[in-house]
Amino acid sequence: METDLAAVVTTDRFNTTKVNEDVLTRTSATLTPPPKYHQHEEYMGPKIWRRIVKNWPTISQPLAILLIVLVLWTISYSILPQYSHPESTIMRIIFLFVGAQISGIIVTFIKLPDMLGMLFFGVLYTNVGLADFSGFGGLEAFLREMALVNIMLLAGLGLDLQAFKKLWFMILRLTLVPTIVEVAIIAVLAYFLLSMPWLWGLLLGLVVTAVSPNVVVTVMLKLKEEKLGMNKGIHTLIYAMTTCNDVVSIFVFGVILGVVFSTGSLTEQLLQGPVGIGIGIVFGFLYGLTMVVLPSKRSKYRDGLRFVLTVLGGCVAVIGSKAIGYPSAGALGCTMVSFVAGVGWKRENPSNDNLPVAQTLDLLWKFLKPISFSLIGKEVRFSVLDGKLVGYGLLLILVGSLFRLGGSYISTLGGGLTRKERAYITISGIPKATVQAALGPIALDLARSLNSTEEIHSLANNVLIISVLAIIFTAPLGAILMLRLAPICLEKQQEDEETSPTPPQLTTVPSTITLNINEHNGIGIGGGFAVGTKKMISHS
Repeated sequence: METDLAAVVTTDRFNTTKVNEDVLTRTSATLTPPPKYHQHEEYMGPKIWRRIVKNWPTISQPLAILLIVLVLWTISYSILPQYSHPESTIMRIIFLFVGAQISGIIVTFIKLPDMLGMLFFGVLYTNVGLADFSGFGGLEAFLREMALVNIMLLAGLGLDLQAFKKLWFMILRLTLVPTIVEVAIIAVLAYFLLSMPWLWGLLLGLVVTAVSPNVVVTVMLKLKEEKLGMNKGIHTLIYAMTTCNDVVSIFVFGVILGVVFSTGSLTEQLLQGPVGIGIGIVFGFLYGLTMVVLPSKRSKYRDGLRFVLTVLGGCVAVIGSKAIGYPSAGALGCTMVSFVAGVGWKRENPSNDNLPVAQTLDLLWKFLKPISFSLIGKEVRFSVLDGKLVGYGLLLILVGSLFRLGGSYISTLGGGLTRKERAYITISGIPKATVQAALGPIALDLARSLNSTEEIHSLANNVLIISVLAIIFTAPLGAILMLRLAPICLEKQQEDEETSPTPPQLTTVPSTITLNINEHNGIGIGGGFAVGTKKMISHS
């Protein structure tokens, strides 16, 4: 009898141990992350296909956009065949955008920014005689304005109030000093070399001085993957400098543009700037506050409604300011709308509550980017291109960039950075592209809409051509320098400085299985929490 009882106890203990092991095995299996794609065996095929597979996450996005355009064309051809015929003007405009998107994909294979392919396709399209969009000038102007609205809304959301409070003095220096130096030298050279009036020279300088957020953000994301420059807040500083530089240059551009095209008295011209500033600030502040309240943060479709209201507010600011005769209010009002709303959303939820709106605006830019760059390329006609203008334009860009580099380097003094880090922050202001594509044609569009004199048309065309030259030469140069010099100038973050959480560790106790997370990583909750179903297994 005692032998049988011992056997039963032994069996119970064996079964209990087996159950414990089964629970632990199942729990460990559920905690084991699925294998990642890059851990699979590397694809070994033709070189071109290996490159496509490697870059598929990037390539698939513009291809998806092309598929959307194809589906929309199929629907429109079924409903409105007269407007969807390949020979119609509408379809020629669509072919321009589709070709620009495809060209952007192609140039990425040779390690160049996609915007260059889009711009070159626009140049090619107009010089083979396919860019005659007579009767649709208003549509072109509206699409350019939408690109500007998108850029300014993203800039407003990208303004980090907390980061600005901490680094405000250096951000202010890096924004104002290089901008003033570059704009001033370009205005002087334009006056003496191209005989452009001072206001037009300043207008040109403000277009050229803006740094491309598209190029800078792309490079910064690459450096983040390689953990370069993460330990001194250099990324935050470059982001803030780029955003503030664009806001200042676009705002002052709008002010001077309003003065140049003002037809009123001298007093009205002098009041264009101050009145425009007031209108932009008041409208942006009130509209931004409205979006903090409407819709409610508990609304089911909160993010979608916020995106629509943000875009509409930006459109009202830019288009409405022209309608009331104060175009200088547009850019500032657009930026204020998204900035005030973004600050309010973050206060409601500090964990980047404006991120869904910013992501949707970034998606909208994927559609507007080929439109913006192909339309500015479309204005470059070789038959009327002046070699003197091209030569002097390149000289303006080169000298302006050199003066900007000097001003930027001086502005980084006193920030506790090494010489190499200061040099890297300096060269991050070289690439020009996104803002130039949006601002470059605006003066020419306005001159056409107002039926201005031939001299005004010529000056506006100078601004556009030099904007194109700035994109062609500085965008690839800036991207290459930032990528090549990053390993030399920036320190790589060490493993013990990383903030990513360590893999969870299982600890077994007699009654439960608990998951402990290291508290020094900032995500510990104290003690442990049960994983799966808590099952008590006791010994009799």
